[in-house]
Amino acid sequence: MCWSAKADLVAGAGIAAVGVASVALAARRPRDLPLAALPLLLGVHQIIEAAVWRNGGGTGPATVAWAVIALPLLALWVPAAVLCAAPPSARRRLLVPLAAGIATAAALAYALATRTVTAEIRGHTVGYSLGLPQAGLIVVGYLVATIGSLLLSGDRGLVLFGVLVAVGAAVTVVLWRQEYISTWCAFAAVCSVVLLLWVRRRRPPVPRP
Repeated sequence: MCWSAKADLVAGAGIAAVGVASVALAARRPRDLPLAALPLLLGVHQIIEAAVWRNGGGTGPATVAWAVIALPLLALWVPAAVLCAAPPSARRRLLVPLAAGIATAAALAYALATRTVTAEIRGHTVGYSLGLPQAGLIVVGYLVATIGSLLLSGDRGLVLFGVLVAVGAAVTVVLWRQEYISTWCAFAAVCSVVLLLWVRRRRPPVPRP
C-alpha cells in the first residue's frame, strides 16, 4: 500500500478480516476456499509491507516475505484457485493460464533463491528490485496467469474482479512505473473484497430442518 506503514497496517487488517469472513462463508464449498482465502492472503501481504516500511526498506525478512507472496506464490495461487472454482466448461481453457503460472512461479522462485530482493522507500511508495532476467517475458506470464485466469473463468463475479485488477495494473504502471509492483498489489488487495460478494452469491442455501 502507498502512503505509510500505518496505512498498510490498517488496510491489511481490514482486508484480512474480509478474508476471514469470506473463508467462513465458503466452508460449505471446498472448491471455492482457495479463492475465498485470497483477500486473507492479500491482507496479510499488506501487513507484511507495514513491517517493510518500519524497517526502512532494505533486504530483511519482511522484504523477502513480501516478495515471495507477491511474485511466485500469487502467480501460482490465482490460476490454481480459479481452476478449482470454475465450472467444468471453463476448466480446459484455464489450463493455459495455469501453465503460465507454473512457469512464471518457477522462474520467480529461482530468481528469489539466487538473487537479493531489495526494498526502497520512495516518498509515499515502496519500490522493490530483484534484477530479473527476461523481465518482460516474466511480466507477460504473470499477467496471463493472474488476470488471464480471472477473465477466462466464465464467472461474472470473477471476470469483474479480473477487470478491476487489469485496470489497476494499467493505472499503477502509468503513475508509478518504478513502484508499480507494490501499488498494484495494494490495489488488488482492495479490489479483492468483491470476492466476499462472490462467495455469498455462490453459498448453497442452508437446508431447513
